[in-house]
Amino acid sequence: MTTPPASEPLRVLAQGGKVYSHVRKIWLVETPEERVRQEYLIILVDDYGFSLDQIAEEENLTGRGSAQARADHVIWRTVKDRAERKPPLVIVEYKSDNVTIRPEDYGQGDSYARLVQAPFFVTHNHRETKYWKVRKDRMPGYLEEISNIPHANASDREIEELLARLKVFKENEFADLLHKCHNVIRNREAHDPTKAFDETAKILFVKVWVEREMKRKRQRQNLFTVDFLESQFSEDPLNDLFEKTRRHYERDAIFSPDDRISLKPETGREIVRLLQAYNLSDTSEDIKGIAFERFLGRTFRGEIGQFFTPRPIVEFMIQMVDPQEGEVLCDPASGSGGFLIRFFEIVRESILRDADGQYREYASALAADAGLDEPTRAERLRERFDQIQQQLDQRAEGSRMWKLANRCIYGTDKNDRMARTSKMNMIMHGDGHGGVHHWNGFLNVNGIFPGRFDLILTNPPFGAKVEADERILEQEIELQPAIERHYREVYGEPYRQARNALKAAVGKPIANLFQLPKGEGEKVGKIKTEILFIERCLDLLKPGGRLGIVLPESVFNNPSLAYVRQFVEDRAYLRAVVSLPQETFASSGASVKVSLLFLERFSEATQAEYDTLKNAALLEIGAKYRAEREAETTRLDTLIQAAKAARDTAGRKEAEKERAAFLKRLQERISTEARALLKQRFNYPVFLYEAEKVGLNATGDPDDNELYPNDRFPAGQDKSTVELYREFRADPTPFFV
Repeated sequence: MTTPPASEPLRVLAQGGKVYSHVRKIWLVETPEERVRQEYLIILVDDYGFSLDQIAEEENLTGRGSAQARADHVIWRTVKDRAERKPPLVIVEYKSDNVTIRPEDYGQGDSYARLVQAPFFVTHNHRETKYWKVRKDRMPGYLEEISNIPHANASDREIEELLARLKVFKENEFADLLHKCHNVIRNREAHDPTKAFDETAKILFVKVWVEREMKRKRQRQNLFTVDFLESQFSEDPLNDLFEKTRRHYERDAIFSPDDRISLKPETGREIVRLLQAYNLSDTSEDIKGIAFERFLGRTFRGEIGQFFTPRPIVEFMIQMVDPQEGEVLCDPASGSGGFLIRFFEIVRESILRDADGQYREYASALAADAGLDEPTRAERLRERFDQIQQQLDQRAEGSRMWKLANRCIYGTDKNDRMARTSKMNMIMHGDGHGGVHHWNGFLNVNGIFPGRFDLILTNPPFGAKVEADERILEQEIELQPAIERHYREVYGEPYRQARNALKAAVGKPIANLFQLPKGEGEKVGKIKTEILFIERCLDLLKPGGRLGIVLPESVFNNPSLAYVRQFVEDRAYLRAVVSLPQETFASSGASVKVSLLFLERFSEATQAEYDTLKNAALLEIGAKYRAEREAETTRLDTLIQAAKAARDTAGRKEAEKERAAFLKRLQERISTEARALLKQRFNYPVFLYEAEKVGLNATGDPDDNELYPNDRFPAGQDKSTVELYREFRADPTPFFV
């Protein structure tokens, strides 16, 4: 292997299982870790402007004769500083792509930087790059993330600005900032809260798109700044950026073709000024999500009556159903997408964790094989690395990450603003937005049709009612031919049948799609939406599928809704009911007290067993009252016939009324006793829990949280609700002692 000429542009050189180190000017065994290091070296030189003479590789930071601490890359501000052995500017630590960078890796970078008094350090692989500043006024281990490291030609002022510019911000800080932007728009433009939210969201989306483009193209210039906008000759440079953003997401129909940012130029510049210091693309997705939902809550939940699920409740419900890779989730009333996003995050984390485990296990096995030479070991490690990496590529159709984002997450919302917000939120969190639609949650679309889902998590709207004559309109269910053809190709015959059934229902009342309205035994009138959502969710589940749903407590204890409870009992296991404090949704503008219901739809075998037991119980109790029924109906029939013979109309009607009332009472008695007998014969334990501390107070501020393990767990409490539930499912006996 020959050394490349110094005149050639710097690029990664690899051949024969070796990769060239431009810093040390030697060929090294090409392990995945080494490849990551040499690729980032090109970025340090090309994007940041450092020369090879400013960079040391595998530098021993402790000196000869002591325990060695070798830094992957050490960067000095100037060649002269390096020659004079002055403290370096940046320490860089690398990990291979199939290993998640863990807190202990951040600690190592911090330790190395403190050892040589470097003000910055970087942790990097292709999965993530984090930039840190060293706090000399704090103990080792205190970590503070920032937005970037300096470029080679950075001035003292630019370095000081970087040191002062935190990249990570607290949820409250970001929520306050968004709220401030919202108020600026309301005050300057006289927009109503929802319109002001729309404009804030558009600008946020522009910011995210610009940041992603900067990262993709490795651009140093940030277009999302007041300085850039003022340097443009365009009359409306912010809308020029918005138009590029809109076109980028055109297939997703997030914005209509004629959408624009409807703000005066000076208002737009002020919003950009407020937001430009923060890097949304690199900020923790959890922080963005929590802040965004707090912003929604503070700006317009109460004002437009929308109902959002607080993050602690989302987290608890997700942990209760315990999602697994490959399971398919739906939220038919998705709102801002909280359940969809958290499902995506948790399953993605489990995939990455599994990939890490596979890689580490394979690397350990290779290291233990004494018969392998180093080049062979590195070659095999690279091959395994590439195999695992292909499964983590979200752009590669059929990969684990692609399946998660494109085939496992579905949601709809009838409100166009909420559907768009949900889509935007999903994209900001790493994608998975393709299954989210502006659509009536009661109607089939895309992959959302009966018998499809392993999991349903939802917080349906309360208080609204579906009118008896509210009909399915053709324009409501229309799809472009190309889109419908695509869905048929993806979902096959079940989708075609579901769509045909929906088309056949055009012009008919929506309530006709459901059995529950008929359960009242009376003419169908208005019916509460939450009642229909219970049936819709059960219908959407696969046999064995799991449901977590937020419901008003009237569903659990109102005598007039007993038919709803019986409908559920006839189709699913009641796994848990968790009652929440009255104030849980107060900050969302809702005063109703709610509980969380967790169900597991019967398997086909269990459903058959249950139906057999139910029919047997009805027959048995019916037989018990057969003699009474025959005697009383015979007596009343005799009275009716006698009244007819005597032309006693009033007497006949009275006897007929008495007969009907008797049969109704008797049927209710038989049903009640048969259900009690059925519960004895189909008996299983149900987890009941009344929560007091759920992570937020009446104003929506953080509070103690007993629902799942967290850093605000109440003092004196041993186990969280989730932990107790899992113990209960494993063995309920101790709970009844």
